[in-house]
Amino acid sequence: MIVADGRDWNVIGVHHIAFAHGDDPTCEEALAALLRCEPSVETAPGFVERMYPVGDAYVQTLEPTGEGVVASFIDKRGPALHHLAFSVDSIDAAVADLRAAGTRLIDERPRAGGVATRIAFIHPSVFGGLLVELVETVPSTVEA
Repeated sequence: MIVADGRDWNVIGVHHIAFAHGDDPTCEEALAALLRCEPSVETAPGFVERMYPVGDAYVQTLEPTGEGVVASFIDKRGPALHHLAFSVDSIDAAVADLRAAGTRLIDERPRAGGVATRIAFIHPSVFGGLLVELVETVPSTVEA
């Protein structure tokens, strides 16, 4: 079972679709030209993440910079779809509900993600091999 019917959270949209690739710049160049934008870029341990806005969602590219999950993924599968990320309205409630339902999680607790988000991954065995990420956008605090 993934979740109970009476849950206190909802999926509110697709946040991003992630593609892992090697250091060939073709992917980045083609996306920038197609989407007519430059991505936001963040560096994480072992990879660079680029987020290209597309409507209300993003295309994310993951490029390995050393050993880690992205390099391991590419070694096993080659350049390919890495994961699908859904926006949720309450990541704390989502993770607690999934954990209570016995859903296998990679992240037992939400953690900081890129571009002002909190994230948690659900194990790919839950979705027949598809890695799924839950994302909650962290509200920005603006001083008047």
